[in-house]
Amino acid sequence: MSGPVRVLVVEDDPVAADAHALYVGRVPGFTPVAAVHTLAEATRVLERTRVDLLLLDLTLPDGNGLRFARALRAAGHPADVIAVTSARDLAVVRESVSLGVVQYVLKPFAFPTLRERLLRYAEFRAAAAGEAVGQDDVDRALAALRAPAAAPLPKGLSAPTLDRVAALLREAPEGLTAAGAAGAAGTSRITARRYLEHLVDTGRADRAPRYGQVGRPELHYRWRAAEAGSVSKV
Repeated sequence: MSGPVRVLVVEDDPVAADAHALYVGRVPGFTPVAAVHTLAEATRVLERTRVDLLLLDLTLPDGNGLRFARALRAAGHPADVIAVTSARDLAVVRESVSLGVVQYVLKPFAFPTLRERLLRYAEFRAAAAGEAVGQDDVDRALAALRAPAAAPLPKGLSAPTLDRVAALLREAPEGLTAAGAAGAAGTSRITARRYLEHLVDTGRADRAPRYGQVGRPELHYRWRAAEAGSVSKV
């Protein structure tokens, strides 16, 4: 079908929903048709508007996103689904694949992550149009959906240490300073700050000054709120 890919954002958090719709609008070839916060609202939009793709949270106030996707498939609705969620259970990922979910994006994420997934989806739509001449055409269409290799870390950062610092931050509801992260991770304060800043730059953590009684404010890092809860937030 000609024209931009029409995207419905289904996300319970209004701020996150607006952000996702804004992201979609920044990707060439895609346009957001609505951002809704419940499955009931999503159903009403689907009944009156052409939708090609759903950015679907899996935990909504009035139901489970995967059950909703299953119902769409049973009803023969042609819209594709990209799951956008905080759920990390691989059993959920497996169920998503069985329902034909074309991508699975963990929150929180920065704009480049969603842009890359949407562009890959566009490649898939283009490659899957018409009839395959042979196996190569089928392989090419499916390959378009495969995630690329992880981007290399900045020079001087290692994946094991990054995982360790990220885990410490996730497990600290009140957040951590660079000094606190350094002590827990067994690194220097400067090294810990580099990893914490990388988490901020990639959209996985927030940073804010905390003022004490005397002296300069100390930077305090917290895992993004979307990560800490059972529902998704940007």
